[in-house]
Amino acid sequence: MSHQGPLIVVSSGSRQPLATSLSCLNILPVVETDWLEVSSAVARLHPAAVFVATTEGCGTAFDDLATQVAAMQPYVPLIVADSIMPWPHNALPYSSASGGLDRLGARLNAALRVRTLHATVLRRLASNPAAPIRQPDDDPIHDATVLLIGRGATYPALSVVFGEQVGVVGALSIEAAAKHLNARSLDGIVIGEGFTGRVVEALLTVMAEDARFRNLPIAVTAGNLAAAFDLPNLERMSGEPAHIASTFLPLVRQHAFEARLCRTLKSLDAGGLLDPRTGLLTVDAFHRELDTAIDQTKSDGGRLSVARFSLDQKLDRQLLDAARILSRLMRRMDFGTLEDDGSIIVVFSDADPRNAHMIARRLSSVMKHTAHSSKRTLRLDPHVALTASQPHDSAQSLLARLNDAAHRAAS
Repeated sequence: MSHQGPLIVVSSGSRQPLATSLSCLNILPVVETDWLEVSSAVARLHPAAVFVATTEGCGTAFDDLATQVAAMQPYVPLIVADSIMPWPHNALPYSSASGGLDRLGARLNAALRVRTLHATVLRRLASNPAAPIRQPDDDPIHDATVLLIGRGATYPALSVVFGEQVGVVGALSIEAAAKHLNARSLDGIVIGEGFTGRVVEALLTVMAEDARFRNLPIAVTAGNLAAAFDLPNLERMSGEPAHIASTFLPLVRQHAFEARLCRTLKSLDAGGLLDPRTGLLTVDAFHRELDTAIDQTKSDGGRLSVARFSLDQKLDRQLLDAARILSRLMRRMDFGTLEDDGSIIVVFSDADPRNAHMIARRLSSVMKHTAHSSKRTLRLDPHVALTASQPHDSAQSLLARLNDAAHRAAS
């Protein structure tokens, strides 16, 4: 399955200067078309990306184009240089205020990397149809988490409009934001009011120098950016909070989709043993691994402790968010799973109850301060139950004792 194709540039009929400039970048062959011919051009040429220079005079053709492109596989980026409302869910914004042609080329390249990643996943799934991969089929935005930095008058409104569609982590200071960046996976950052231009530019400089954050979508909603940054998904946005959210969320959705693809590839690399939704082991793989770990503990006289994390709320978004936090932060020698009942079980290898308690307490603290309940004003407070293996234990008896401890902790 080829993922190569031209870049289709759509305009109202007159030749666009950006089309000529994009040709000079030599990223993709450029084909220009108008709104009357764009649908047939997309169906005929199977483009690698579509760039909409202007929506002037398009009527309903733009919505039809967005729907047509969204149905194509592998992923086809749709980049729009116009300011429209409402913003289609797959229309990636590009404004001239965010940079010149080099920035557009960087935005296109970042989106094409996601397309290549999607093509790789589709190819590997097709070549290994027996792999027990539990592929998510919902909108990637359901997995997304946005970091909202600010302390100005627009902060509450931005928190509400983003919180209606994605998980939101708030930070009132740059120091708090840095802790969240290091503690968890994020799909976007919104920088609001309350900071000087020098502080914002210092933060962007640090992020541009760190490969982990270079492709992260970032929206700056206050102040002017005097310098240029090597951040292809950086956007300078203004207007009402609802407009900012509508414009920015397609970039967030693309990043969440990329993160989902990365988890799927890790699951394929592990022979289907990892759940692509969480990064933890699948339930069956976890129980097999636990049996092996207990047998090994008995033979070498080692130690093993097991913790169960449970949340008051059983909503998929909160459970998956908490599971991904644990998969990111727990030690490499440990393993865990998200059970069907909504609890997360983690096995701490070579850890006595005291050390396991310290590790579980740290993990629980991070979950408490970074994962949110369905009510944005409340934080989740995970309940933790802990037990340690004994010489006569089997996996069933160990988990049964853990469940008893969890019931006692909950009561």
